[in-house]
Amino acid sequence: MSATADHAEERTNPAARLGFEPGQVVQEIGYDEDVDQDLREGIESVIGQDLVDEDYDDVADVVVLWFRDEDGDLTDALVDAIGLLEDGGMIWLLTPKTGRDGYVEPSDISDAAQTAGLSQTKSISVASDWAGSRLVAPKR
Repeated sequence: MSATADHAEERTNPAARLGFEPGQVVQEIGYDEDVDQDLREGIESVIGQDLVDEDYDDVADVVVLWFRDEDGDLTDALVDAIGLLEDGGMIWLLTPKTGRDGYVEPSDISDAAQTAGLSQTKSISVASDWAGSRLVAPKR
């Protein structure tokens, strides 16, 4: 694919900007009716397969964690997600944007990530109602 085609895909498929790669196993946690279906379909398009759900019983390359303020303790959710990852894997924490129901303060994300032993390496807008934070686990 040419660089121009790569840039065109990034504009039309938001998942392309998140660094997903063909063949990756992506486990989705926190699915509810409010998630962004276009983003989900975009991820599946890039990886070439369906997302696996919370019942998947092997390790994943990436965990997509949809999290809202009322979903409980973010640190606990992140610690649980780390246990699902292949060594060197990452977590995309997706939270509602400012002003949306379930908004999570950036300081809460930072604190929970640090407490869970994760490094926040990127924060971007991933959809009209969702922001994404890429969190990386330390090498085991």
